[in-house]
Amino acid sequence: MCYLLVSEQKKRKQDPSSDAEHSARILEDCEDDDFPISDHIQDSEGPCNKRVKPVDKSASVTGIITQVKTPALKRLGQSIQRSISFRTEARPLPPMPIRTRQKASSFPRRRNSQLWSDTVDSLSHELSTKEIKRQEVIYELTQGEKQLIEDLSLVKKVYYEPMLKLDIMTESELGQIFGTLDSLIPLHEDLLARLEGLRGAEKTVQEVGPTMMDWFPCLEAYITYCCNQVGAKALLDQKKQDKRVEHFLRLCQESSFSRKLDLWNFLDLPRSRLVKYPLLLKEIQKSTPPEHPDEEALPHAMELIQRIITEVNLKTGEAECQFYRRGLCYSEDSQRVSEIQASRFLYCHGELKSTKGQKLHVFLFELVLVLTRPMAQDREGPVQFQVYRQPLPAAHLHLEDLPDGEPSSSGSFRGAFTGNDKVKNCFRVSATGRSKPQSHSLQANDSFNKQQWISCLRQAMVQSRDRQAQGSHCKPSERLSPEPALYNNIAELNLNSDVEMPDT
Repeated sequence: MCYLLVSEQKKRKQDPSSDAEHSARILEDCEDDDFPISDHIQDSEGPCNKRVKPVDKSASVTGIITQVKTPALKRLGQSIQRSISFRTEARPLPPMPIRTRQKASSFPRRRNSQLWSDTVDSLSHELSTKEIKRQEVIYELTQGEKQLIEDLSLVKKVYYEPMLKLDIMTESELGQIFGTLDSLIPLHEDLLARLEGLRGAEKTVQEVGPTMMDWFPCLEAYITYCCNQVGAKALLDQKKQDKRVEHFLRLCQESSFSRKLDLWNFLDLPRSRLVKYPLLLKEIQKSTPPEHPDEEALPHAMELIQRIITEVNLKTGEAECQFYRRGLCYSEDSQRVSEIQASRFLYCHGELKSTKGQKLHVFLFELVLVLTRPMAQDREGPVQFQVYRQPLPAAHLHLEDLPDGEPSSSGSFRGAFTGNDKVKNCFRVSATGRSKPQSHSLQANDSFNKQQWISCLRQAMVQSRDRQAQGSHCKPSERLSPEPALYNNIAELNLNSDVEMPDT
């Protein structure tokens, strides 16, 4: 078992070099332990190259298929399930960052799993192709709950408990990083029990809509968990600078139980699961005939879960906005513009380069664009950003998409990039109005990130101007919110440059 004698802790404090030995011993014990992990969990799975999208994109039953006694049914189910899996790819919730495109991992990222048709020996009556498809999706919903429970239980057993026993982090720090993870496990155990209870003698499920309708309100617990993730991620990144923490997490990631996923990949699984529910229900609805009892309940269930997801998005966006607002440091009082405090969310944030090749961390809040310089971080202190120049209100912003080549302004990128006669992926933002006119030519690290920035800037400008035009006609509570489709982008862009440039 993953336990360490308390008496050994004092010896470790006196002999830090023994940390690696103790960490390795605990991880070996965890691998040999009788932890209830099914075969599909133990199968090797590669690391996610994106912090915000740790769950493999299919997250469904498309793995290696074992032989069954009904090959025709199995082949049909397998074909149907493949089509379902490719259409139900889940997009992550805000606020986690979209990383820049990276080289694909060499590790396999899918789990081995079963199809519903693999679990059925025989049926007393023929099922239509549509009904088989319906049963496959319901089975995928059930298996997804089982996998999530196993993963969350594993995280507590092989990360939280060993790090606490080894004094790698304090109980307070672990509490901040893991948040209310413990409270989510019983919720999903409850749903799993309900779904398994719906299976009849022939392993078919008749109605699933009422069960989901009854259970979905429990997911309001996700608001607390997801709001905590912003600070949790920042603290985890900060603690990784500690060699003991970095070494333990690396040992875990290299162990078979992790499937090559890191700790944050596991902590982000609940968010990924949350957005999968409406996609799965939509697939079930597609295969539900008009006369079926589920036909009436499924649309109501989909509407309910979408409302919950929207509420989680809003609260999480507000939490991230507050987190980064607290981290801003002002060199002048004039930089404390009212739009910063009035903003409710972030459209995006991340690293861009200035005309001098300086790395700037830029925040596009709901009402204002703020350029900052990252400050040297105290290992134990909060993340801080020094505000650079005057913030630019979104209502007064002007945006220019610069063609590849030398910017035409007085500022030039020439000389800031060794070996580059021409620069690419640049755009210019400027503002006039309340303060002295200013202009900034900025460079993203690739064309994809540039277009993401331009899209968010345009949206912020339109929303701010519409809000300003309507300001005298509506109450504060009636302020415009971003379009629903934009919630997939709000505060999830964190575009970091891959090129290290010295500050000037």
